[in-house]
Amino acid sequence: MSPFLRPGYANEVGEAFRSMVPAAVVWLSYGVSSSYVLADAIDKGKKAGEAPSPEAGRSTRVTVAVVDTFVWQALASVAIPGFTINRVCAASLYVLGAATRWPLAARKWTTTALGLLVIPVIIHPIDRSVDFLLDSSLRKLYPSSEKPSSS
Repeated sequence: MSPFLRPGYANEVGEAFRSMVPAAVVWLSYGVSSSYVLADAIDKGKKAGEAPSPEAGRSTRVTVAVVDTFVWQALASVAIPGFTINRVCAASLYVLGAATRWPLAARKWTTTALGLLVIPVIIHPIDRSVDFLLDSSLRKLYPSSEKPSSS
């Protein structure tokens, strides 16, 4: 599926358009992405609760699924990509302003296009980095039988 069609990546599109739209539109894009993160965490928790296994570990399994999914999605789909696109766009708008005599509208459209083009490039490195981060930290705290596979 294209990154532009995933609700979790709506904020990256919002960040790419930040120089051209009201701030409320960008915040709305974060609302869409955050709603997706919450819905995915709840869905993974429900699926973990429905999986056949001893009833004794059910609540732990559900908690681990919800927490792991929520933290992973919040970092990999919202926080890190949003910050990255924001900084790429801010830097490109600044450089274009300092290095060219292009009209502001042309600089903003170029910045937006660059932001959109960067989205598919950053997704996999960010996903792998968040997997590594969680494997090296939060996932070490889970009971060994409850460790989720990398998201």
